[in-house]
Amino acid sequence: MSTNPLAPKSVVSTVPTGTVVWGMQLPIQSQSSIYVSEWEKTASIDEFAHIAVAADLAGCFYLGVCDHTAIPERLVEAMGSVWYDTIATLGWLAGITTRTKLLSHVFILSQRHPLRAAKELATIDLLSQGRLIAGIGAGHVNEEFDVLSGDDGFRSRGRDTDEAVVALATCFENEVPTHQGERWEFSDMHVSPRPVQQPRPPIWIGGSSGPALRRTAALGDGWLPQGTRRKDLPGQIAQLKEMRAELRDGAPLDIGTIAEPMYVLEKSGQDPGWDLPAYVMAAGPEEIATSMNELATMGVNHLQIAFRVRSSQEFIEQTQRFGELVAPHLHA
Repeated sequence: MSTNPLAPKSVVSTVPTGTVVWGMQLPIQSQSSIYVSEWEKTASIDEFAHIAVAADLAGCFYLGVCDHTAIPERLVEAMGSVWYDTIATLGWLAGITTRTKLLSHVFILSQRHPLRAAKELATIDLLSQGRLIAGIGAGHVNEEFDVLSGDDGFRSRGRDTDEAVVALATCFENEVPTHQGERWEFSDMHVSPRPVQQPRPPIWIGGSSGPALRRTAALGDGWLPQGTRRKDLPGQIAQLKEMRAELRDGAPLDIGTIAEPMYVLEKSGQDPGWDLPAYVMAAGPEEIATSMNELATMGVNHLQIAFRVRSSQEFIEQTQRFGELVAPHLHA
């Protein structure tokens, strides 16, 4: 299938054909100052668990967990310092949920040896009985690379991420993988337990830059844009599909987007009862479904939604309302 000799041998489609699904980046787990709400800063682990279980029961397609190991002093004000470990959190989620996919959103793969990453992620797939989506990104914090990957880690992160994705897919597909690259080389090493999903778990690529789009087209099974505005989405999707045709013979690709923050009212025109920020889409189920379906007409088949709320209980209520009143009206 592939015209790219370095690409993974298989292509894995995750979203059922002809459907549009919804997922979310979990609150509490990552507390970046850019998006954290005050209630998250003091939320308990029980509240975190209740949110995850409620999303699972509401039909959420995936739960996303972010990844940063350490935040340098210069970025703490902007990014915060609370980032739960990705693998530990996904393993915990595997034990308290039953249906929702578990997404690393996004795993900075080049900061790990591919054998180590494959071991961790394949174990998550096993513990969750086949629910892993390996979301991969290149990262952006240079000091973090300096500490974890050496002096050249930040400058070479794009090239290293490309190689790491190929190596990870090889490890997913083979118990005794062989890889010879510029940074990593290994053979005659067994990597078990094996993932449940065959031929392997899906690999979604995060990022909206030119290199990220090309990485997605060449190596990924899905796309997780980061910061693409709605008005720019059609152009980026067209560019992505053109590269996909060139690099992977037009193989299927699950395409996502991050929707605007929302607050789902029980019915159109209802007073939400509090002063919502101007950037929040506060509307009835029909209006929100219409807005989400506009994204679907652009070529998106998985939507990442976010709620602006005042408490964990309100987050749960919004999740339930979206699952019950909006999700049934999503269509391709």
